[in-house]
Order: sequence, then C-alpha cells, then structure tokens
Amino acid sequence: MAIRIISLLLAAAGVLAAGARAQAPNTVTFVGISGFLIEVDGKKVLSDAVLDDIPDHPTQIYFHHYRQMNFFLDRCALLVADHIQKQGFTSLAIAASQLIDWDKQRAHLSHKRVGRAAGLGWFGRNNLLVNPELGARLRLVTVLTDMPLEPDAPLGRDCGPCHACAAACPAGAIKDTREAFDHLACFEKLKEFRKKGYTTQFICGICVRDCHGPKG
Repeated sequence: MAIRIISLLLAAAGVLAAGARAQAPNTVTFVGISGFLIEVDGKKVLSDAVLDDIPDHPTQIYFHHYRQMNFFLDRCALLVADHIQKQGFTSLAIAASQLIDWDKQRAHLSHKRVGRAAGLGWFGRNNLLVNPELGARLRLVTVLTDMPLEPDAPLGRDCGPCHACAAACPAGAIKDTREAFDHLACFEKLKEFRKKGYTTQFICGICVRDCHGPKG
C-alpha cells in the first residue's frame, strides 16, 4: 500500500502541514509535498519570551514549554488522523518526541527529514530544520496516511552566510557545514545540563534561540 505523510510544524506563526508519498512503510522515498499554513486562533504558539529568556543553559520554563508543545502537536496529529480516518482513509499519528532506540537516539521516523521533504525548510548548520520565516523555532509531528495528497518539492536553500547558531553553541558542536556537526560534543553538553539539574531531559534550546532564519 502506498502511504503519504503529513508533516505538522508547530512554530511561532502557527502550524504548517504537508504530505509526502512513500514506496513502502519501511522504505520511505519522499517525492515532495504541498505545504499549507494553519493559524492557531491567529496567535503565536511558541513563546518568543521563553526562547529569548534562555541564557547559557536551558531553563525550567523552556523545558516545560518544550513538553507542552510536544503535547500540543500530538493532540493536533491525533485530531488530523481522526479526521482522515472519518473520511475513509487509513491514518497513523507519529509522536512528536518518542525514542524507540535510546542508545542510537532513534525515533519511529525523522520528523525533520519529513519536514525537509515537505518543503518546510532545510537542514541548518545546527542539524535542525530551518524554516525561511521561523528559523529553527519550531517543533514537528507526522501523520502517515493513504489519503490522496498533491506533492511539492523540497526547498533549494540553505543558511547562507549566517553562523548565529555556531557562535552561540556552548558545546562548540556547530561547524561550518551540517555534515561537520559534532553530535557527541552536543550530547555531552546535554548530559552536563541534565547533571546540573537544569532539566530532566536532554535538551538545550540555545541554537534554537539564536536561529531566526534568513530574515532574522
């Protein structure tokens, strides 16, 4: 059965959604996506105040905000999946943040790869999805479905001369290219933050704070 993917992007401006097609459930070959914007009561969803308040380490309020955004996205995905199912199609909501292999830090699928295929952004130097309007200030969730969707194409863009995230990274993990990103250095800093009691989860938020996209 051919499947398609809907990627929901929670960000400062609202929720973006898009779909991509795959050859088989375990071998995803993205052929493109058509993205559309869903406003959430016409208001911002992610808090600029929370992100801008992050100093040189994650804060408790950012940790709470991070978890609440994941919860909100999961609820959005469930509602979208339920709506699709009621239209007579198959659907499956994939959790916004759920690891199935802790040692390899792997989830059910990569939301950022889905988002890139959906044309919602590109992979930045910080190894995150960067949206042209929102930067890295976003969260993602995915819905799998066989509902017919008209595809689009990934964006042919990158971060250009911007190195804001690299300058801010407390681990020195962000280099000139995404391929040179130091995953181990990043993870060691996350473990340090957790050990110091800043959060109980491996998150940081500093490069997210400083990435506003090309227009930032």
